[in-house]
Amino acid sequence: SDCCTTIKDIRCSLAAEDNEDNVFPIQIRLYVIRHSKSVVAKICHMDNPVRIFERACQIFDLKSGLLRIWDFSGQITELFEGGGAIIPNDCLRPADEEVLLEIQVYRLPDLSKNMEMRKYENMIGKRPRPEGSFDSCSFRMNGTIGHESSFSFQSYGRGNSEGLLLGLTGLINLGNTCFMNSAIQCLAHTPKLVDYFLGNYKKEINYENPLGMNGELALAFGDLLRKLWAPGRMPVAPRLFKSTLDSFAPQFSGYSQHDLQEVLAFLLDGLHEDLNRVKCKPYIEVSDAQGCPDDQVADEYWQNHLARNNSIIVDLCHGQYRSTLVCPVCKRVSITFDPFMYLSLPLPSTAMRTMTVTVLGTNGSIMPSSFTVAVPKCGRCKDLIQAISVACSLRDDENILVAEVYNHCIIRFLEDPSDSLALIRDDDRLVAYRLPQENEGCQLVVFMHQHIERYSVYGLARPSWRLFGIPLVTRIPGLVSGSQIYNEYRKLLRPFLKDEGGYGDDRDSDNGFAKMDGTSTSSSDDSLNSDDEVGTSLCFRIHFSDDRGIMKHGRIKLNEPLYVPVAAKKLNLLVRWSGRMMRQYDTSRLSSLPEICRPGSPASRSQESVSLYRCLEGFLKEEPLGPDDMWYCPGCKKHQQASKKLDLWRLPEILVVHLKRFSYSRFLKNKLETYVDFPIEKLDLSGFLAHKNGSLSNCYGLYAIINHYGSMGGGHYTAVVYHGNRWFEFNDSIVEPVGEDDIKTSAAYVLFYRRIPNADA
Repeated sequence: SDCCTTIKDIRCSLAAEDNEDNVFPIQIRLYVIRHSKSVVAKICHMDNPVRIFERACQIFDLKSGLLRIWDFSGQITELFEGGGAIIPNDCLRPADEEVLLEIQVYRLPDLSKNMEMRKYENMIGKRPRPEGSFDSCSFRMNGTIGHESSFSFQSYGRGNSEGLLLGLTGLINLGNTCFMNSAIQCLAHTPKLVDYFLGNYKKEINYENPLGMNGELALAFGDLLRKLWAPGRMPVAPRLFKSTLDSFAPQFSGYSQHDLQEVLAFLLDGLHEDLNRVKCKPYIEVSDAQGCPDDQVADEYWQNHLARNNSIIVDLCHGQYRSTLVCPVCKRVSITFDPFMYLSLPLPSTAMRTMTVTVLGTNGSIMPSSFTVAVPKCGRCKDLIQAISVACSLRDDENILVAEVYNHCIIRFLEDPSDSLALIRDDDRLVAYRLPQENEGCQLVVFMHQHIERYSVYGLARPSWRLFGIPLVTRIPGLVSGSQIYNEYRKLLRPFLKDEGGYGDDRDSDNGFAKMDGTSTSSSDDSLNSDDEVGTSLCFRIHFSDDRGIMKHGRIKLNEPLYVPVAAKKLNLLVRWSGRMMRQYDTSRLSSLPEICRPGSPASRSQESVSLYRCLEGFLKEEPLGPDDMWYCPGCKKHQQASKKLDLWRLPEILVVHLKRFSYSRFLKNKLETYVDFPIEKLDLSGFLAHKNGSLSNCYGLYAIINHYGSMGGGHYTAVVYHGNRWFEFNDSIVEPVGEDDIKTSAAYVLFYRRIPNADA
């Protein structure tokens, strides 16, 4: 019970806020042992560790595997393999000392396993375990013998191994710190980097590096990483790390949203400088390598880089690419080899954009139809009109009038063919009206609709007129009387008319106008008048209105002269529907109006989907330098707009891929929602390497993703990590498992890959 109380206290202290007065507390290593599961074996006092190892294999029926012998005196720990080991003489202990045998039956998986093995392990992991079974969960992530971290924790218990996995601790959002939390979670699940920081990393801290941060960033990150891998899953508040980051990077201070890539680059570079093993960086003069083989030049550049930069970040994340510049005048070639820590890949800007538009007719015989057309992203309205005309098979005697609809009103007509389509957002709603060719004397008429909607005020039902549906538009030649308007409106509604048996005789219940207008309705109003060609005046009433559907002036009456100003370009009318009218017509078809483009929809994905390999091709392709980035040509003795070509030369152990989703122009800032199809199991970069290295694998497996949801001005970051044979989403303090089929989205922003060994590639 004392042991359990101590563990609870430690868990609470790890989850508590950081205490700046006690940055480096005393570390106490606890060993929790289940006495009921211990095995007592009698051995000869003359037995050495090799004999103890053999006896342990017999007792636990182990033919091969990993077994550790722990010495309770705390002096030494020996690691044995099934094939034997070299045992120092000082390992022999007196016979009265106890020895604990510990068997590792579970460890974090190797990411190089193929899909079939993962599915098999997931299937096995879901089976119920026998009573009394136990797991051993280690902090070690790389799973390789000989690189054991000195910091380990063994968790014994029952049930599924997922419940015992360490490293599933969330980070509390301190206020718009999701960008920092997501970057930390991906680094905290990076193999070998975790082993390093959970080991004796402090001996490599460079306190003398003027480019570093006095080791404070490395210490804060290491302290936070140990908390994330401590037993228990209480979310951690990264206040100490945030304050350390703010002190050395004021641009990230406060609680505003920032670009995750900028924070990640600063963090990796800062950790590198704090942990740089080079205490005094030598001055290296680059020699003239003109005419030398590329292999020789690349190795020289790389050795020069390592002479000044040597840290765990360099060991894992630094690669090398070849940059080739060619002068367009004298054709002089300049080749340099530069290091990289991550690849920032531009997303190929697709030239086309999909737009969904609802098309309505004016002859009373065509139902509204939605058409999805492809138009140039930087196109004009004339391109959209042309695409709609082809999609709906427009006749020669018709033309298209496109309007933007908001809140059941037309807020503007896209009449100017030169207007840019870039001003139309994906969540806008467009309607295209098929109108007859414009003739002299034709009046453009816009009909907006209202119906009675009841709402409750203090328990009393009160009626109110509300706009609904898509405005209907038509052209009426020689408009002189109200009967022309009534007749035209009934013709426009003809496609929405239900079957006659669908509404019946509701004359007794159709007194909505009387209730709202405060007038009485006689029985004669419910029958056809001899000179009323349209129908009952009780079904709907038409009023003059403004562009927003606000009624003005009086009601338009039948067979009465209608005065319309000659200068008026269009006539806005408001039609008030009665209850009978609502039952006679299918208003659902009149109200259906889709968005221009819904993000993530199949139509948008088919147009915007690109592969990660295509992004790499765009990054490595040859292109001319911009006018502001001209190169000084030693042959011409002046600046030239040379062509530049990049090639991958040396690949790192951990490959970080940044997808450049945020685009900037002179007037607009935009986020690209392009869906990037990236490999999960095997990213093969052999075809992109200019230098063939047979000793190292060129294949990578995905182990972490950073997603960005929302727009450029604001949004939210999350991390998805492969851990313990499963994918988990780290959404600040919330950690939940996700399926592998759900990790590919158009929100992917940064991808983390790990090299697959040659034997498994």
